[in-house]
Amino acid sequence: MQEPKAAQPTARLTQEYAARVPAPVEQVLFEVRRMIVGQDRLLERLAVALLAGGHVLLEGVPGLAKTATVRALAQAVGGTFGRIQFTPDLVPADLIGTRMYNPRRAEFTTELGPVFCNLLLADEVNRAPAKVQSALLEVMQEHQVTIGKQSYPVSEPFLVLATQNPIEADGTYPLPEAQIDRFMLKVLVGYPSLEEEVVVVERMIGPPIEIQQVISLDQLREMQASVRAVYVDPAVITYAANLTAATRTPATSGLSEFAGAIAYGASPRASIHLVAAARALAFIRGRGYVLGHDVRDVAPEVLRHRIVLSYDGIADEVSTEAIIARVLENQALPRIDLAERHAS
Repeated sequence: MQEPKAAQPTARLTQEYAARVPAPVEQVLFEVRRMIVGQDRLLERLAVALLAGGHVLLEGVPGLAKTATVRALAQAVGGTFGRIQFTPDLVPADLIGTRMYNPRRAEFTTELGPVFCNLLLADEVNRAPAKVQSALLEVMQEHQVTIGKQSYPVSEPFLVLATQNPIEADGTYPLPEAQIDRFMLKVLVGYPSLEEEVVVVERMIGPPIEIQQVISLDQLREMQASVRAVYVDPAVITYAANLTAATRTPATSGLSEFAGAIAYGASPRASIHLVAAARALAFIRGRGYVLGHDVRDVAPEVLRHRIVLSYDGIADEVSTEAIIARVLENQALPRIDLAERHAS
């Protein structure tokens, strides 16, 4: 089934969202691309997460400009940037802060940690032990940290971008499923092409590139509010839920060949994140309504870290990418008629 020809907005919808074509988003991406070569999908997904208010897990080998990308994004939106290098000897206080005793005043004071920023880069997050990972869990979910008996909210907007290195296993602590599920997107960062790598070297040996602030945090908050107002048809919500449910019931969803390879499928949080990310992607594409194509395009990043393979699946070298590809192939895009629904 294909997207309907009638899935065009009515004249009223067109006028309503004409002023919402996200020129500020284009300005942010253009500014970041002055430093970052290629990686268009990464930059678009970071913009999706920023607008949807979700966290991102970046996976790629060292040297692919993950840190530089996050820093440039923070500078372009005028937000504060924090970076934590996760190591096995890290403790929760190094992350969230701690209470310190002042002997002169005979009282305790609170020293807040580096998580109090707008964009937090958790570098090699899987190198920290479980205590530190659980400390990060609260701030990701609740946007606050608890020190002693006092809770401290972090700055808004708040976004965690965590990286992990896929080629090393020594000295690492794999993220538990409860925490990895908190990330809206998992983005795989690949090598640049030969032409892009030549440009990378030319830029790095040339004059330093200064990233300019092109929007304010207030503008970003306004765009986030606009994203939440993007229309999502019930048929699109059903489509997102079907994609998620198919990973839990492969035998009855046309994925019988993967029935023994999947130990656990994606939770309902995946459906929520599918719709939220698709909303942001539709906004970036200049639309005030979500199409099935938007959900399908963000599905790999939303689902790939939420499918847990069984021992048989790991032994047979089944990949979550292959499972997601079959899910998308088997689930037909929704047929919707926005003009008719908004006329009623």
